[in-house]
Amino acid sequence: MERLTDVPESLAQSANPARVNDYDSFAEAYSAENENNLVNAYYERPGMLALAGDVAGRRILDAGCGSGALSAALLDRGAVITGIDASARMLTLARRRLGDDVALHVVDLSDRLPFDDGAFDDVVASLVLHYLEDWGPTLAELRRVIRPGGRLIASMDHPIVAYTIQDPRPDYFATTSYTFDWTFNGQSAPMRFWRRPLHAMTDAFTAAGFRLSAISEPQPEPAARELFPDDFHALSTKTCFLFFVLEVPPSAAGSDA
Repeated sequence: MERLTDVPESLAQSANPARVNDYDSFAEAYSAENENNLVNAYYERPGMLALAGDVAGRRILDAGCGSGALSAALLDRGAVITGIDASARMLTLARRRLGDDVALHVVDLSDRLPFDDGAFDDVVASLVLHYLEDWGPTLAELRRVIRPGGRLIASMDHPIVAYTIQDPRPDYFATTSYTFDWTFNGQSAPMRFWRRPLHAMTDAFTAAGFRLSAISEPQPEPAARELFPDDFHALSTKTCFLFFVLEVPPSAAGSDA
């Protein structure tokens, strides 16, 4: 079975590029596939949670929260969650999962965020930045709403993996897009992702005022070995996603304190 977040080596050109990344049109199918599959449930989400560490009492913005799987895991660990997503339908599913006490907002990450400066201790951005051509405005806004000493924890397509997608091969050093059709649960959806080299990623984080704290290429959860015997070895021996922990430097006053 094709896994939701695995982009195949051979890509079908999207039939309707004007409707790319329209999560409202396939929210239920996406959420069902994402819930318990190998790549998301036993690799990407555990990787994000491990980097987040002890989140009890921390105010966390889940930027691109989707149907709320990562938010739910952070809530279980004691975090205070706010979720944003561009898809109203995905937020409807998140509301069913998370209940009425979690603040959820329809927000496009290309726009200004409806939050005060320093409103959050952390932001988690799980597999969302590769949807954006220009990271600058989005990272500036994420930096603004994180308090001094807070963190941005982000996962995205690994630049080496993204580089291999398309024949002939693209220019690794250029920021380029590629379109393809995702097919899952019998439903096909046109998508567009953006790829950029590793140095462009780190330069963008630095330009936005973040300080690189950690970079990670984690392994899938050991429990996945028995659950997905055909795919576990492949995922555990190849690059797939890249994870960053970025810190907002503490203010001078905060450092003195």
